[in-house]
Amino acid sequence: MREGMLYGVGVGPGDPELLTLKAVRVLREAQVVALPDRGAGEQTARAIVAEFLADKEVLSCPTPMVRDRAALEAAYERNAQTLCALLDAGKTVAFVTLGDPSIYSTYMYLHQRVAARGYRAELVPGVPSFCAAAARLGVSLCQGEERLLIVPASHSVEDCVDLPANQVYLKAGRGLGALQQTLARHGRLEGAMGVARCGMTGERVWPKAADMDPESGYFSLLFVPGKDREQG
Repeated sequence: MREGMLYGVGVGPGDPELLTLKAVRVLREAQVVALPDRGAGEQTARAIVAEFLADKEVLSCPTPMVRDRAALEAAYERNAQTLCALLDAGKTVAFVTLGDPSIYSTYMYLHQRVAARGYRAELVPGVPSFCAAAARLGVSLCQGEERLLIVPASHSVEDCVDLPANQVYLKAGRGLGALQQTLARHGRLEGAMGVARCGMTGERVWPKAADMDPESGYFSLLFVPGKDREQG
């Protein structure tokens, strides 16, 4: 095992008050805070942890928002090498990631590479966006014998819509309009709810997802109750 320590810190969906006590402790103790940089000019994670960045070394980790597997793998490898160099120097590094690091997180690709090379790496869980959105909507995601299905809405969802479960569609982005149409075609849009930018500046809540603006952006999600709940 090597000397340094890497933490993948889930910082929640956007509201700094949703940081866990453990996340706060790790951020305070870290010598380096690493931030994802998707090149879109907006660093939401940085805004959440801004108060912890004073007197820290801040590392930007570029990760392009593309589906080119080779380009992504190259970016992950470059970032992993940079993190390993810091760990070789004995640094404690906190890599912040929105929501929870185990749920569709870019960080996990780095975590796996770093850990496979024998370095110490630990996950610090955070509040997922869909849990924060459910709280904002005042609804239960699942109860009793209900099942919950989490779906990345930026990919094909046609095979998921009719499954017997409450459903959450994450990161709809530019595909939100198409998602609304798909849900409507399957009779699932009625009763669905939506939240955009939960916990961030510009947050919007739609008790009826049919009314959502298709241009609501990347941080948009829909909650679709199961058919049994709709009928109940």
